[in-house]
Amino acid sequence: MPEWMQWLIAPLLAHAGMVWLALAMPEHWQQVWATRTEPTPVVQRGLRALGAAALAGALGVCLLLDHPSMAVLVWVMWLSVAAVVVTMGLAWRPALWRPWGGCRRAA
Repeated sequence: MPEWMQWLIAPLLAHAGMVWLALAMPEHWQQVWATRTEPTPVVQRGLRALGAAALAGALGVCLLLDHPSMAVLVWVMWLSVAAVVVTMGLAWRPALWRPWGGCRRAA
């Protein structure tokens, strides 16, 4: 796999991690699903675990591809970009994050 394709994995993992961490919060869950229900504790823990694993994976990819001091800088940059994208998405079109929830809204 070309190196430029490997570098695409880090921002994708950072984005996924931020989405999953946002969906683990009851306020954002309600906003995305347009409901008053909250995620169950099992779903919350699962989303938090997925988010943490994705963010750690993004750091791991950065560390594999660059010198540690530069890798951490790039990782923090990707986290910042992902946080802004997710925030703007939640403010503008929260329904865009529904496929990331991993489950359907309860009727």
